[in-house]
Amino acid sequence: MIKLYRSATHPRHWVAYVPGDGWVVFPAMENGWSLRHPARGLDPIHLREVPLSRADNTGCPQTEHALEYAEVA
Repeated sequence: MIKLYRSATHPRHWVAYVPGDGWVVFPAMENGWSLRHPARGLDPIHLREVPLSRADNTGCPQTEHALEYAEVA
């Protein structure tokens, strides 16, 4: 299951942990998930986990099934 985070140092982006892929960062905007890229230099002190539903409009997969579908598409 994807875990979603807000970062105090990246206020206009979402940070996510994707099992199998690791940490990614993507813009907090419509369809931002399509612009995701590997996250580097994250400081856990600045991360706060938030409900995955907060990133609904970004195209971020909401369930593991959706993630599998997104990888195939």
